[in-house]
Amino acid sequence: MPAASTLSPSFPEQKPGVNPWFIAFAVMLATFMEVLDTSVANVALNHIAGNLSASTDEATWVLTSYLVSNAIVLPATGWLGRFFGRKRFLITCIAIFTISSALCGLASSLGMLIVARIIQGAGGGALQPIAQAVLLESFPREKRGSAMSVYAIGVVVAPILGPTVGGWLTDSYSWRWVFYINIPIGILAVILCSILLEDPAYLKNARPGRIDFVGFGLLALWIGCLQVMLDKGQDADWLYSDFIRILVCGAVIGFCAFVFWELRVEHPIVNLRVLKNRNLAIGSLLLFLVGAILYGTTAVLPLFLQNLISYTSFNAGLVMSPRGFGAILGSIISGRILANPKIDGRAWIGGGFAILALSMYMFGNLTVEIAPANIIWPIVISGFSVTCIFVPMTTYSMATISQENTGEATGLTNLLRNLGGSVGISAITTMVARTTQTHQALLVYRLSQYNPVFNEHIAKVQTTLTSQVGSVAAHDQAYALTYQTLLQQAALGAYVDQFRLLVIVCLLCCPLVFLFKKPARRPKELAAAH
Repeated sequence: MPAASTLSPSFPEQKPGVNPWFIAFAVMLATFMEVLDTSVANVALNHIAGNLSASTDEATWVLTSYLVSNAIVLPATGWLGRFFGRKRFLITCIAIFTISSALCGLASSLGMLIVARIIQGAGGGALQPIAQAVLLESFPREKRGSAMSVYAIGVVVAPILGPTVGGWLTDSYSWRWVFYINIPIGILAVILCSILLEDPAYLKNARPGRIDFVGFGLLALWIGCLQVMLDKGQDADWLYSDFIRILVCGAVIGFCAFVFWELRVEHPIVNLRVLKNRNLAIGSLLLFLVGAILYGTTAVLPLFLQNLISYTSFNAGLVMSPRGFGAILGSIISGRILANPKIDGRAWIGGGFAILALSMYMFGNLTVEIAPANIIWPIVISGFSVTCIFVPMTTYSMATISQENTGEATGLTNLLRNLGGSVGISAITTMVARTTQTHQALLVYRLSQYNPVFNEHIAKVQTTLTSQVGSVAAHDQAYALTYQTLLQQAALGAYVDQFRLLVIVCLLCCPLVFLFKKPARRPKELAAAH
């Protein structure tokens, strides 16, 4: 397919037969359900492991298997939508996701649960890009900012609410209800999509060509190796493990072969040529970084709250939940900003990155003796800033993509955002673990009998404990408590370092947004925007 086809639409905009907001509700119902499932099972892993007689390490395959199959389907969504018809493909995927959710809840062994999760991930992989493509095509161009605001609420808020919802369901009922909750939602989504959706004209006459089996196999190889490597790397000590080295080789060789093949084959399973579009290429890079920051902080903040401040899983989820309020506010404001032709959306994106940097700086000043409000405010600000970035950036990325390439473009951007999330989680958790060891090594030399401050501290603690446990036990416990404090401070320093590193990453993204090409507004669009 020539690159020029990515620049201007070949088909006129098609107005849906029903109110586009009804369509938005139908597709986002399924999307919210699917995105929620990427994080809702995290807090239930211990319960799953205990109930199915598995170790916690084995239970993590419940997460990895879903992510791998989900990521493989994502970039192939455009081709599959053309081959089967988008409406039929979407409804089938929702049905597969719903049925496999029921199978997950009924699983009697870890193996059965993992197989069901693989099927669930394959069914859910197409829901995000199809929902984004449907929203972009259902709304007129001047209202696409509002459409992306709705999409942002689903893909940004759902991962935040996942741990809270999962913790509540697991504690109140059973881990199986984490999956059963999808069944009524999935049934409703199938009914609504069957009634409201229709395929656009360009898809009705589309000829996708033969199935690219080689491309699909190479796609599965490199994404599968990459996801498993990121998930298991820290536990296996990265390149010191033969298993991880094999995965690295598989990911690199598979990726290079995949790119070479897809650029040469006539009908690729993933049309990489759309990345010749400047806006899409820049947007994909920035979405990768936003995904890394969003998912990375969503993963480490609950660990910080639970390990250092002794919050329960449910309480940690509650503290994280206000991020959703900030995200909703940011999406509403961003939708209105994009509808105003006098405001440069690129400046709004840059401002969003600056505000996100501010929230990371606030996280970098946390201590172990803080009130919940000191955590909630930066969480709210970060949620607000992420949607201020996500909504206009998604709109700009798709602004110059032709209508017939929308499905392929949304599949790629969603894949890169999810891969960014996997890389962000893996990188930040690894750096927290490694930096904790570094801080511990820097602090431990202070615990010396030649240090008068240390001796004075031990004497005070020992005097306090002597009346309770006796002098001998007090001596041992004084050293144990002091060492525990050292470990706590080392871990705190590691978390603070990562948040301050993210400040730099956010600020470096600010100038990149001005590489976006501003989409030309047609006279009718300018009038409608007013």
